[in-house]
Amino acid sequence: MKAGLIQLNSGDDPTANLPVTLDLIRQAAGKGADIVLTPEVTNCVSASRAHQISVLQHQDDDITLAALRQEAGALGIWLLIGSLALKTDDPDGRFANRSFLIDPSGGIAAWYDKIHMFDVTVSDTESYRESAGYRPGDRAVLCPTPLGRIGLTICYDIRFPALYRTLAQAGAEILTVPSAFSPVTGAAHWQSLLRARAIETGCYVLAPAQTGIHAASQGKSRETHGHSLAVGPWGDLLADAGTAPGVVVVDVARDQVIEARRRIPSLNARRPY
Repeated sequence: MKAGLIQLNSGDDPTANLPVTLDLIRQAAGKGADIVLTPEVTNCVSASRAHQISVLQHQDDDITLAALRQEAGALGIWLLIGSLALKTDDPDGRFANRSFLIDPSGGIAAWYDKIHMFDVTVSDTESYRESAGYRPGDRAVLCPTPLGRIGLTICYDIRFPALYRTLAQAGAEILTVPSAFSPVTGAAHWQSLLRARAIETGCYVLAPAQTGIHAASQGKSRETHGHSLAVGPWGDLLADAGTAPGVVVVDVARDQVIEARRRIPSLNARRPY
């Protein structure tokens, strides 16, 4: 089985981002990808809540979701839409940061709302309060597919290893970590965290990422780390996309999950303390 990781430099205009995303998905499918994965906030990278209110849509009306579902069906592929920023009916007006797994008919096989909000102060000049604009999810999501059992997560979730262990113990063989990672924390922690989650669980970890400085019509431009990564269940680095937008395709073999867990059966060896 082949997985295609899409690396994007999405701006804050969903209509401008969509054709770029579609083109890269087609490129990945053309390279033989059975499943294609896009990054976090595929539809809109913006630091301006006022701008988000003006351009984001509810799930049933979202142009990106509709177009990507149609494309997955046309190409006959599985598609992990890393996440979409979506309006909700919450009284406080907060958005959802929602990942979708689309099946080859274009149907929604599973969806997941990001649980852990990125509320951090990275430095004197870089801070984030994701919970001010987004409401957190409250459920872990595992979806069985012919390609393997897929556990859905998003970005900052990677710092909470218990979530990944729970997914693996429930049967996950592939863990998805679509991201828009900070350049500072990305340089320090990105690869280490992803490889650690793979090693701890014996899963493939597939992490498509946003990259570069993101165009902004309102508010401050965001910058993200890039380096979409694919990690094997033994912790081996299968691909690093660097910092340019584009596509990388890797082989994923379920027997490698079985072999890694046979060699180090830590998922079944935890003792109470």
